[in-house]
Amino acid sequence: MGQLLSKAREQLYDCKAVAQKLRVMLQSADEQVRGLKKQSAFLSQLAAKTIPNGIHCLSLRLTIDYHRLPPEKRKFPRSENLENPNLYHYALFSDNVLATSVVVNSAVLNAKEPEKHVFHLVTDKLNFGAMKMWFLQNPPGKATIHVENVDEFKWLNSSYCPVLRQLESAAMKEYYFKADHPTTISAGASNLKYRNPKYLSMLNHLRFYLPQVYPKLDKILFLDDDIVVQKDLTGLWAVDLKGKVNGAVETCGESFHRFDKYLNFSNPHIARNFNPNACGWAYGMNIFDLKEWKEKDITGIYHKWQSMNEDRVLWKLGTLPPGLLTFYKLTHPLDKSWHVLGLGYNPSISRTEIDSAAVVHYNGNMKPWLEIAITRYRSYWTKYVKYDHPYLKNCNLN
Repeated sequence: MGQLLSKAREQLYDCKAVAQKLRVMLQSADEQVRGLKKQSAFLSQLAAKTIPNGIHCLSLRLTIDYHRLPPEKRKFPRSENLENPNLYHYALFSDNVLATSVVVNSAVLNAKEPEKHVFHLVTDKLNFGAMKMWFLQNPPGKATIHVENVDEFKWLNSSYCPVLRQLESAAMKEYYFKADHPTTISAGASNLKYRNPKYLSMLNHLRFYLPQVYPKLDKILFLDDDIVVQKDLTGLWAVDLKGKVNGAVETCGESFHRFDKYLNFSNPHIARNFNPNACGWAYGMNIFDLKEWKEKDITGIYHKWQSMNEDRVLWKLGTLPPGLLTFYKLTHPLDKSWHVLGLGYNPSISRTEIDSAAVVHYNGNMKPWLEIAITRYRSYWTKYVKYDHPYLKNCNLN
């Protein structure tokens, strides 16, 4: 027994040495995890901003065929409905033909009286022919549709629009396009999101000019191109906004999605004028009262805040932060069942919540037309895609 105990004592490890070795291993593992997280964030952002080959092919084929059409065949019917304030008008600004087709198709198929619905689409000059050709070939039943090119809005220039003036500046180009010249994946992960093309697209900022684009309309429903309509939406026009301009679903919980998440409250202009605990709301499905908009000069308020943010000291990027400032105390909360969000990043939304929603929104990086989409939500979107259409077959969209 004595010999055995003596041998055991010789075999014992030095506890301090073991603890030190474990600490080194733990630190190394932490560094590996951080590196992998940065790499994952970078690749996710890269995948989110990449246009799939199939969608690029679709746009090219449609554009070619559009320019082969004689001028008299390039017009949509029922143009008399475009300025009729008694109909249900939708605004959708997008450069994605396939996504836009899903929004329009789902809205029309779920409408009780589709002949009373009017869709105002605005795209850029690169996709204008493709967008028109798709809806000329695939008219939305009895609904009215109209496609415009944002580059033909001559009033929308840098002398009138602060964001256009800022995007033309050398400092802004440096910020968006070079982003400190990252040389590695981990260094570029945090910067890549700032260079997403949507932040540079005037289509993204056109939402602040709705009365200028549609001067004859009283109300309009604004839709993003990453949503799917599941129910008739005409009830939104009957909602009493109580003198407010914007009807939207609020997104705040106990401590998240409040103003302090989006805005820089260390800046005195923000701290003095806004409550950091004010509830955020969502873009993607908004009913706007354009009469109240004009009375309260909403576009002027937006211009003021956008001009003050030339150096990005009030907020970093996007259209939601200036929207929160512009529509502060002018937003009426809608029932949450009108608009369920998170299908582009949250894998744990209940099926009951999704099925009962009037609109589901794939906000986030995992758009339903990308390979990185959340599989369990994809069918809500794909059921409105015409996969047997010759254009889609020719571009291997399946």
